[in-house]
Amino acid sequence: MKVELVWGVVAGLAAGAIAAHAAEVKTVTVTVCPNSEASGYEGYRAMDGNPNTMWHTDWQLDNPAPPHELGIDLGARYEIGGFAYLPRSGGGNGTIAEYEFFVSDTAEEAGQRVAAGTFEHRDRENVVAFPAKVTGRHVRLRALSEVQGQRWASVAGLRLLVDGVEFRARPTFNSPWHHADGTPKSEREREYTGLVRDLRRAAHFARLAPETYHPQSLIHETDRDPADVVLRRTAALLADLESMPGTSGLAPLAAELAALQQASATIDPADRDARYELFESACQLRRRIAFANPLLNFDRLLFIKRHRATFNHMCDQYYGIHANPGGALHIRAPEQVRQDEESLTNSQASGMFILEDPFGPQPRVTNVLANSQVERGRLEGERLEGGSFLSPDLSYDGKSILFAYVECRGDRSHDYHVDPTRGHWSPGWCYHIYKVHVDGSGLERLTDGTWNDFDPIWLPNGRVAFTSERRGGYLRCGRVCPTYTLYDMAADGTDITCLSFHETNEWHPSVTNDGRIIWTRWDYVDRHGVTAHKPWITTLDGRDPRPVFGNYTPRNLRPDMILDVRAIPGSAKFVATAAPHHGQAFGSLILLDPQVADDDRAAPLKRLTPDEGFPETQGGGHAYGNPWPLSEHYYLCVYDVEMSHPELGFQGREYVRGDYGIYLVDVFGNRELVYRDPDISSQSPIPLRPRPAPPVMPDLATRGPETDPASRPPVGEATPPAEATVSVMNVYESHLAWPEGTRIHALRVVQVFPMTVPSGGPPHETGIRIAGAGDSVVPVRHVLGTVPVEADGSAHFTVPAHRSIFFQALDEDGLAVQSMRSATYLHQGEHLACVGCHEPKYKAPLPPVSTPLALLRPPSQLEPDVEGSRPFSYPRLVQPVLDRNCVECHQKNADKAPNLGREPIERKWYASYNSLAPKWGFHDYGDVYRTTPGRFGARASKLYQHLQGDHHGLVLSAEDRHRLTLWLDLSSMFYGVYEKEQGEAQLRGEVAWPTLE
Repeated sequence: MKVELVWGVVAGLAAGAIAAHAAEVKTVTVTVCPNSEASGYEGYRAMDGNPNTMWHTDWQLDNPAPPHELGIDLGARYEIGGFAYLPRSGGGNGTIAEYEFFVSDTAEEAGQRVAAGTFEHRDRENVVAFPAKVTGRHVRLRALSEVQGQRWASVAGLRLLVDGVEFRARPTFNSPWHHADGTPKSEREREYTGLVRDLRRAAHFARLAPETYHPQSLIHETDRDPADVVLRRTAALLADLESMPGTSGLAPLAAELAALQQASATIDPADRDARYELFESACQLRRRIAFANPLLNFDRLLFIKRHRATFNHMCDQYYGIHANPGGALHIRAPEQVRQDEESLTNSQASGMFILEDPFGPQPRVTNVLANSQVERGRLEGERLEGGSFLSPDLSYDGKSILFAYVECRGDRSHDYHVDPTRGHWSPGWCYHIYKVHVDGSGLERLTDGTWNDFDPIWLPNGRVAFTSERRGGYLRCGRVCPTYTLYDMAADGTDITCLSFHETNEWHPSVTNDGRIIWTRWDYVDRHGVTAHKPWITTLDGRDPRPVFGNYTPRNLRPDMILDVRAIPGSAKFVATAAPHHGQAFGSLILLDPQVADDDRAAPLKRLTPDEGFPETQGGGHAYGNPWPLSEHYYLCVYDVEMSHPELGFQGREYVRGDYGIYLVDVFGNRELVYRDPDISSQSPIPLRPRPAPPVMPDLATRGPETDPASRPPVGEATPPAEATVSVMNVYESHLAWPEGTRIHALRVVQVFPMTVPSGGPPHETGIRIAGAGDSVVPVRHVLGTVPVEADGSAHFTVPAHRSIFFQALDEDGLAVQSMRSATYLHQGEHLACVGCHEPKYKAPLPPVSTPLALLRPPSQLEPDVEGSRPFSYPRLVQPVLDRNCVECHQKNADKAPNLGREPIERKWYASYNSLAPKWGFHDYGDVYRTTPGRFGARASKLYQHLQGDHHGLVLSAEDRHRLTLWLDLSSMFYGVYEKEQGEAQLRGEVAWPTLE
């Protein structure tokens, strides 16, 4: 029957439908099971309530022919009066023509066919009413044909006509990595499926070709099927191994490969069974060749087992409260444990393990801590059981292991306070750092307390660097996320020292080949929260932190985050993971070459795994992670093909634990499984062997607990701060051109304060949010003072140590011409020398013709600025100017002049602020990444331009004019504090300081 035959019935139901909707409608969550679905077009999207999404059958892999079915489990029996089908917008590919509809009580049986026909409308909803209501739990929409005769089916919306009920589908993903009955495919079957997908993504690989490290990892025009791809990449692998010293026994393997290549030339690509058999033979040969690599000259592999964190966010993944300690039983095909179908010992618990003989015929797994007990501290005598492990690191002599562990017990709630000497969690829900010998003896806990401490690494000077919440503060773009930054300590856990005073989060330290620390920093002063999470580098004692790459690269050209950065042996390059912001530390593998000029367009970055796009910024998934470089061409890493789905593992999505296995990958596109536990992810593979220690530079910075911001006297106390020295050779040496005729007369030093309260619903907004950075609270800043710049552009001055600061270059009128949108800091006694003002990092400085003038004298001392600039306070900096010069006149002309008084207070800001800041202040840089010289602050504001003219004869004093321009140069803030009590004091016009700096 056609739909129009039932319109009379539909009209008869309309009046009843209106009455039914007068009552409250109940929403019921259902499960949708399609017979086929494409990635990003899963079956649940047919009933997600969003007409702009849809279910579409697969067209990239299997591309099955109709009929297609969309099955729905309602969870209970309902009386169903009909259904409505909404085609995709435009009625294009997959729009259903002929259909059938079934209702039953079991998933196994189709049940009663209650409707059949042809949908009439391609541009709007088709409503089908049954002759009589039918009761059942399971329904099926069967698509028999498509309007254009294609093989596909699609549904933008499917409504079931049940009185008082709306059905919404829970997100589910029936992946191509499983068989139709739900059982997972074998390792080889999954690789084959993935290569079929890749062969149908020619445009994807062509687009990424210029960014890819080695062309063999791409898909070539000559690749007809997966067998061709594997044979080509195996040949590249073999040729590379043959060129390496120490390789032997490859001749027989080369002969086997030649035979398979000859067979490939004679087997018709249409003979799928024969071609698949060839594919499997090629994969088996590739494995033998890959494991003949002379770089695999170690017989033990250290790794941990753990689930992904339960919260998908770059920060939250490392809070102990989000650790998932156990592993549920999960049936897997034995091929997934090892390609040779060797089933290894599995464990459902998180732990630290050694894989013995990892590339041999009989690898074995041993638990490092099987017989270990903690030897001192709060857990003395206890085993590390029931918790979760994280981030192991092996000492240079190969004898001792550092790792982080959370017990997963105690009070799980967040402790809200503004006391910088305390953390925010119960000790049992914090990651703490431990040390143990590789034989399981000497298990010691090195840190404890109410802070998360994790990512420990051995330093070549014998100390231990790690990431810690001890610095204090929260992120600025919403929710409740404490900040963690870079610390170090002695190898016994004493002498804890703050290395980084940055005001937002940092991740994953490691050691470079030249003996420095490289780690990831979130750097977003007056920039959007997803602007920059890129590698920085510093000395072992925390001096001279500098970005390596990408701090100003547009988001669409680079990953959101670059994590797990590790130096490649014998190379100046680094391997890393391209990871998402709203996800976890997995994605695609990349190679970073800091010797390539950073052009703000990701030139130093090359893709190692182009099959996986960058997650979040380019639609990739969480497939790869934890790379450990063996050379520029070979890496250990972890991989889970199911996590390549672009919807899995991101913030706001359902929890997915991941099933990562350990793989050997190469730059040619080959990927060989080493080990997988089917019950819990294997992560962080490290060859268990000694390795050369990088050189050690002498410590020049002061260490010790006094470096910790939490241990200092209260902010604002008249205590002489520790000092450091800054020298700038020539401020005119700049990445961006200065406005013509610019003369810089001074530098302003501004301190940035960490946010001390959660940014999700803060007590007050510090000011109007920066244009292009509306996700983030504007960071509080105070003016520390100004210093002179000499005629040759040089400056030489002291600054307070252990504080996050940035600089502004001022003209002869005291107006900022340029301002950093990043931050730095110095350690006590440090002398930081800069060539210029954001000079190109890849250029070697030219030797000066003469000694810079500023260096011919002692360093300048900071000249404090006016009252209200430190601590910053709009009520004390700006409002007195308005009271003296503006308020009386504006009150007399209230019908046409804006209110510049204090009252009424709205949004916890003065009336004057609400009148001036939105229209007349400065909060739009015009560029979301950099500051354009001359187009910043007062110079770019309407207020300053307005005051340059004749404003009713108003003549401001030099100080009052300076107060207004200073306010504009500080991004037109209102508050100089984050805290509620201090904010209320500032609103009353009192002096109030932040609780942490």
